[in-house]
Amino acid sequence: MSEVWLDPIAIDVGEVLQRTRTSLYSHLVTRPTGRAVRMAIKTQLQGNSNRSFRRRVAISLIDLSEVVILDFSCADEVVAKLLEDSIQGESREEFFVFRGVHERHRGQVQTVLERRGLAAVAETEPNKYSLLGQRSAAEGRAWMALEDAGLVTMGQIGTVFEERDQAAVSSLIDRRLAFRSPSSGGIHALSGLVAQFF
Repeated sequence: MSEVWLDPIAIDVGEVLQRTRTSLYSHLVTRPTGRAVRMAIKTQLQGNSNRSFRRRVAISLIDLSEVVILDFSCADEVVAKLLEDSIQGESREEFFVFRGVHERHRGQVQTVLERRGLAAVAETEPNKYSLLGQRSAAEGRAWMALEDAGLVTMGQIGTVFEERDQAAVSSLIDRRLAFRSPSSGGIHALSGLVAQFF
């Protein structure tokens, strides 16, 4: 077992959508549909939290791979508001990665995140991750350096990250775009945690 002690939670949005609607089509369109899916995801996350006996920190993989159509209102509900709700919540610290954010979804996700001043880690192709949404140039550089390294130990921080980007590293951690281990102080790329747990 890794020294990183997180609760891994995987949610297939296509399955949630089919449970939430009578339609067999995996189309996330209309705000009420997006809201219903977001509430179903939150219920599932809360259920996992209630059963957990470990740390009150979770890495959640939200899989959009089976969603054929994702409009702006649903991207806002299922991606942006889900992130916003988790940041405002106090009972559990959630780290999210969105899988299957293909070209047909990417513009919508990017736009709604920017509007809300948020950013998210997304798997845009198999094993290829991007930082979507609002971020500074320094945050982008620091995120890419961490993504390339996967894990940066305390002793490596000064060599992996440029001096001008040191504050951006803290910002990535605060914005839940990177995870700092409370035991070792090492900084983990969320993509590395996805590879480890899912």
